[in-house]
Amino acid sequence: MQPGAMQPEQSDKLDKGVLMVAGVVVLGAIMSILDITVVSVALNTFQEEFDATAAEVAWTMTGYTLALASVIPLTGWAADRFGTKRLYLLAVLLFTIGSVLCAAATSLEMLVLFRVLQGLGGGMLMPLGMTILTRAAGPERVGRVMAVLGIPMLLGPIFGPILGGALIESASWHWIFLINLPIGIAAIVYAWIVLPKDHVEPSETFDWLGMVLLSPGLALFLYGVSSIPEEGTAMAARVLVPMILGLTLIIAFVPWALARRNIHPLVELRLFKNRNMTVAIIAMTLFAIAFFGASLLFPLYFIQVRGEGTLFTGWLLAPQGVGAMITMPIAGILADRIGPGKIVMVGITVITVGMAMFTQIGADTSYVYILSALFIMGLGMGGTMMPIMTAALATLTAHNVARGSTLLNITQQVAASIGTALFSVILTNELKDSRFVAAGGALAEAGDDQTKVAAVLERFGISSEQLGNLEQLVTNDMADAFATVFIVATVLVACCLIPAAFLPRKKVAPVDPTAVMGH
Repeated sequence: MQPGAMQPEQSDKLDKGVLMVAGVVVLGAIMSILDITVVSVALNTFQEEFDATAAEVAWTMTGYTLALASVIPLTGWAADRFGTKRLYLLAVLLFTIGSVLCAAATSLEMLVLFRVLQGLGGGMLMPLGMTILTRAAGPERVGRVMAVLGIPMLLGPIFGPILGGALIESASWHWIFLINLPIGIAAIVYAWIVLPKDHVEPSETFDWLGMVLLSPGLALFLYGVSSIPEEGTAMAARVLVPMILGLTLIIAFVPWALARRNIHPLVELRLFKNRNMTVAIIAMTLFAIAFFGASLLFPLYFIQVRGEGTLFTGWLLAPQGVGAMITMPIAGILADRIGPGKIVMVGITVITVGMAMFTQIGADTSYVYILSALFIMGLGMGGTMMPIMTAALATLTAHNVARGSTLLNITQQVAASIGTALFSVILTNELKDSRFVAAGGALAEAGDDQTKVAAVLERFGISSEQLGNLEQLVTNDMADAFATVFIVATVLVACCLIPAAFLPRKKVAPVDPTAVMGH
């Protein structure tokens, strides 16, 4: 256990030492999370720069995600083996070096390779950050420190597009990576000074078989899932083969991880014997699918339906972040005092109300209405994700916090990928069902060839009157497609109320380690 972690008598407030540690963790989290959203803005630029297709450029995102998923399972063991400070410094260093190399890439293949290096560092930052903060604050103040860590997690997807758009418009795509250099140097210096010295216990044996099963299993599964939007179906061989192979490896890992002779499994599945951890994982899975899936829809609506630019779209999403910033600190304090259960129930209810407002959007819905809905959703989000993590980690012993953080981050990564793929496919299929959208695309391909134009109009049954108003008809159908997908998002968010009802409704007390591990 690290110095100052989990003292018997602690102040209810976050002291200066904990806040200093929180600053280190938040800096690393901002660097990692912003990078994901900033790069998503640059995909079109990469296509032009490297003369590549959308599918080829998508590997700059997929490669990062797969590296992230592969390294997360190793983080719990590595934190116990080498110490959280050393590993955190290594993670930031890897991420920073990867960022600089990405900026220097002269081909798409080089960029993808260096994004993988970034992902190896980035994958360790969030679970390590959660471990460091939870150990520093102790179980009595987990809610507060989770609220601190939640700020970059919720604001990154909102302000990433703003930063990415501004850097690409005012400078070049290289700067979306180069900006990580000063942040990375500051994070390394700050962490070196502030984080307490590691006191590593005798090293645990490394679970080589677990690594061979789980890391490739997660990478293959997520590769299959991330291929769904491009293929348009989950039945394509490119989707099914890696998903089945990945699931087979993951399923094979389960009995090995629970085997009595496997004293130190790569991921500690015995933590599921802790009721709070199990309920929190289920709630986190449903929430991440709904939240990250819906997060894809908001910017797409502004860009595709309303014709806004990337930079302005980022600003339009800001009310969501403002709402979260208002409620997150309050939710953190209340989660520590009265337990996370009631807070999460209220938070999910508020998100559901905000999401339900989006089921009524059209092509010309007032921005006041839309921004109000985003603000309401933000208020709910500030009281949802981090209190769920609080419920999971508050009852773990100091030794098991690293393993619990790893488990939570694997869940979140997999669920987010599933949510993104699910909502992409639903939206694509809704748009395919519109003859006006299909006719608009066919007419764009026909160009000025009047013979082809006439054939398109006949094929889709477009009258001359409809042709004159086709742009508005296309926009209306696109808006209707988004509204339909938001119905699915609303139902999914509401389903989170079921596991949330089983989260602790009173102050969480740490349990005996033997009860947690089932020994």
